[in-house]
Amino acid sequence: MSALVAALVAAAATVTVLMTATAVVARRVGRLAVVDVVWGAGFVLVALVAAVVTTVVDAGGGGTVAQRWLLVLLVAVWGGRLAWHIRSRAHGLLGPGETPPEDPRYAQLMEGKPFSYAVTRVFVTQGVAMFVVALPVVVGAAVAVPASSWQRWPIVLGVVVFAVGLAFEARGDAQLAAYKEIPKPERPPVLDTGLWAWTRHPNYFGDATVWWGLWLVGGLGSGWVAGLATVVAPIAMTYFLAFATGARLLEREMMQRPGYPEYAARTSMFVPRPPRRRAG
Repeated sequence: MSALVAALVAAAATVTVLMTATAVVARRVGRLAVVDVVWGAGFVLVALVAAVVTTVVDAGGGGTVAQRWLLVLLVAVWGGRLAWHIRSRAHGLLGPGETPPEDPRYAQLMEGKPFSYAVTRVFVTQGVAMFVVALPVVVGAAVAVPASSWQRWPIVLGVVVFAVGLAFEARGDAQLAAYKEIPKPERPPVLDTGLWAWTRHPNYFGDATVWWGLWLVGGLGSGWVAGLATVVAPIAMTYFLAFATGARLLEREMMQRPGYPEYAARTSMFVPRPPRRRAG
């Protein structure tokens, strides 16, 4: 079995086991939102399994060892931070022994429906999405970096793009957390300062940018063929974050809040740009 096939099989098996276990836990605690914590941590596990399996099967003869473990490091930094942030956000306002309420998105999704509905709509869907998005990391663990030094530029560029995306995501989350700590009587109706003055969803934009960086490192960094075969991953992640389960879905709720339509009129939804001037 080639290193690439072994890595793909191992990644698929890892995602299947992980999502099955997550579904069992979600059923036991009565909260589908646990899958959000597993989302970031799951990519770390997939990257680690792909690297280990590739090393065992190929003994270092296929993919480049430095590239393989660089991908594990980058995914671990991103996924670990995201999982910790989501978990901390859910537990931050709770007292001792209190259980976080269900995320409103999942509560609305499951209204009047059996748990079996969540298996396909949440766990299977996110499992498939995780496998597709992780393709550059899995392929990058198994496919050798082109020998010519000029062909390695995507790896260097990818690390830079990844760092920019991670900083954008982390800073956006930090600014939102600080905004929520302001007592409600003094809190502005809308967060429109810092990165939030340039985009209404800096954390989502940063998340998408991270995966374009990982594609450059693991996909395009392994050659043009690998790059073309895995470009679906950052495209899919960007689509999810901007138009499917991310920004666009959140906008439906936010547009009902006072001041948000005016904020939306002057601020880009996703890609950062200088804000328009306030009317009047």
